[in-house]
Amino acid sequence: MTNSIVSDLFATLNILILERLQDSLFRITGTTPNWIERFFGRRFTSEIDILIPQEEFPFLANFLIDAEEFWQSNSSIKLSSGLWSEVDLTGKEYQFEAYAVCMNDKKILLIELLGEKFINEQSLIQKARESQLDYQHLLKENQKKDVLIHCIIHDIAGQLSAINCCLALLEFENLSPKGKEFLEIGRKQSIQQEMLIKNILDVFSTEVRSLEAFTVDVEDAPNLLSSAQEVIELSQPTFTLNNKQLQLTSNIDMKADWKVVGEKSRLDRVILNLVENAYRYSPVGSTVTIDLQPDGEYVLLNVDDEGSGVPAEIVNTLFQKFSQGKHKSGRVGLGLYFCRITVEHWGGIIGYLPRQEGGSRFWFRLPRPIT
Repeated sequence: MTNSIVSDLFATLNILILERLQDSLFRITGTTPNWIERFFGRRFTSEIDILIPQEEFPFLANFLIDAEEFWQSNSSIKLSSGLWSEVDLTGKEYQFEAYAVCMNDKKILLIELLGEKFINEQSLIQKARESQLDYQHLLKENQKKDVLIHCIIHDIAGQLSAINCCLALLEFENLSPKGKEFLEIGRKQSIQQEMLIKNILDVFSTEVRSLEAFTVDVEDAPNLLSSAQEVIELSQPTFTLNNKQLQLTSNIDMKADWKVVGEKSRLDRVILNLVENAYRYSPVGSTVTIDLQPDGEYVLLNVDDEGSGVPAEIVNTLFQKFSQGKHKSGRVGLGLYFCRITVEHWGGIIGYLPRQEGGSRFWFRLPRPIT
């Protein structure tokens, strides 16, 4: 009774069950599905021995070569023929898939008419192709927008350069004290705009150079400690002027090997961006600290500040393009994005953590170079 139910179930699923007897000779097992008449012109009953007719199913002749080898291995898995098409006696095309299966000492061949299953699979494949095309179209549109923005920024940079020249010439004029005050304000605003433009151009140039080579050889690899020291030296006047401190932690081993994969000028820029970010959100009288730690095959750098921390609602978007905090400080949200795409391109990771004692920790981890 159970075998009968199983046989009827396979027939309902449009699966023909054949037991292999010898080369190309098979015995029909169980109920035969209705589709078999469309190809053979007659209906077969169970326990009938048949030859695989190569005229009706020429594809199977090739598959049986692999199936014979598979049956010899007595594997517990199944071997699939993949999809193939056959034409019935009326000229209508159908899709099939065959499976070779080992069941104890029996060698079983299953032939399945795919029908709706094939149509559904093809529909999914078509939707996937359409989604891929839509994605490619979206990428191209974004690239066009990026190019347009890049061109606009370059034009602005050219005009700003002319304005700076005019401001420089005004210094030689006989200005009143108030005029000199306004001139100084204008120069500061101009410098701030130059920094914004530099950040934008840094991002675009890094994206364009995403396939650019970088150093993985130990002899030419940049030294993370040296880069951090140079950034501190460069930034110290700004911190001192605004009653803030910037320093290395005292427990760093100055004689250790701090070389990492990367390129020095961009590594300096990554550290500088993190330090500038900490400076902007640090209160007067506070300290920004840079720490280096060995981390197996990597080196870890932390930049800690004593500010108010990052709001929870923007933590997940911190390193995205044009992401900004609640205190925008005249920035366009590209510094951290530049850091992320640079560090990840070198095989590293970058992230943010809130400090238990208050403030923020921005960190990145880079692999050591090949020795």
